Amino acid sequence: MFPLRGRAADALDRAMDLAVVPGFSRIGYEARRRMFEWPAPNVDGRRVMVTGASSGLGEAAATELVRLGARVHLVVRDEEKGRSVLERLPGDAELHVCDLSSVAVIREFAGEFIASGSGLDVLVNNAGVMPAEREHTPEGFELTFATNVIGPYLLTELLLPRLREGDGPRVILMSSGGMYSCRFSFADPQLEGRDYRPTAFYAHTKRAEVMMADAWQRREAGAVTFVSMHPGWAVTPGMSAALPGFHRLTGPILRDARAGADTAVWLAGATPREAPGGLFYEDRRPRPRERIPGTAGSPEDADRLLDLLAGLTSGI
Repeated sequence: MFPLRGRAADALDRAMDLAVVPGFSRIGYEARRRMFEWPAPNVDGRRVMVTGASSGLGEAAATELVRLGARVHLVVRDEEKGRSVLERLPGDAELHVCDLSSVAVIREFAGEFIASGSGLDVLVNNAGVMPAEREHTPEGFELTFATNVIGPYLLTELLLPRLREGDGPRVILMSSGGMYSCRFSFADPQLEGRDYRPTAFYAHTKRAEVMMADAWQRREAGAVTFVSMHPGWAVTPGMSAALPGFHRLTGPILRDARAGADTAVWLAGATPREAPGGLFYEDRRPRPRERIPGTAGSPEDADRLLDLLAGLTSGI
């Protein structure tokens, strides 16, 4: 049994979060799991779509959701990798192929999903990229922005009619603690005027995801619950490839993918009372949306971002 409970546990939890390293690492996950005696997430019978499900956090989330009784729709870009994951899953799952950097492909996929009549209770927007060099999609968007911002925006908007019909519907955006380092730039949304730095571009898109959840939560007025979260420092193939130095330095204290995905799985089954919408979560608890004053932006900024994305995707 972990010796801390009640106010002492709450105080330690806050201290770990403020100190970053213990809070974001495996240390924080293991301490909180024991202090707060987390129950198994209640996702039995839930119909859940997980993007980026062919590896890392997406695969871990899908695996745990299926194990706990959910029906999972795996959305992947690489069909071969997706089929490999599908074959390993211990329950009810279906594979879908969709390149979430392409507006046209997302529209086609969402239309086919709606037409299929499949029900949907939860959408986990997990897919993300951090390319080593600046790249652009055939539609002209910077790749990190296209995949991490336009992709979840458009997929969510197109699936909202089906989600509104769901049981306790909610949308989860997998952000990152890196978003604490920046404010979203409306002057240069795709950062085309800056030298390309993978971590900075990635953090910028992850700030956008938190803002999107905030705006959607207010726009939907309770019809669908929207939350954002960060997984802590979790070791995944994508992280290891993009940040090899960070991986070497922090390897002993990194979380595994299952620990990083735990909050997403919990959020998929939580009620609005257990996990209210419009908040930013880590390790099953709400966390501040900014550490540097002014970086979170205003509710008006969040609304402005959704309007910006609607304009960028119209006509494609």
